[in-house]
Amino acid sequence: MQQVEIYTTQLCGFCHRAKGLLKSKGVSFTEYDVSRDAAKRQEMMQRAKGGRTVPQIFIGGKHVGGSDELAALERGGKLDKILKG
Repeated sequence: MQQVEIYTTQLCGFCHRAKGLLKSKGVSFTEYDVSRDAAKRQEMMQRAKGGRTVPQIFIGGKHVGGSDELAALERGGKLDKILKG
């Protein structure tokens, strides 16, 4: 299983939706709360090529986007393949 990382904030509905999808699939992930951590927010923006919104999701070190992109991968039947590597 690929390593999953997700940059979030506590009050973000899209973050909760993305984490819920991952949890429903039994996927463990590392979460970084950027709401009060300027260094992590900068790291997120650098890794996401300027992406400022949350969540920003990485699977196997590769940026897959946010909640909508994660959901689209699931709907398209591609998420499981990406997670397996």
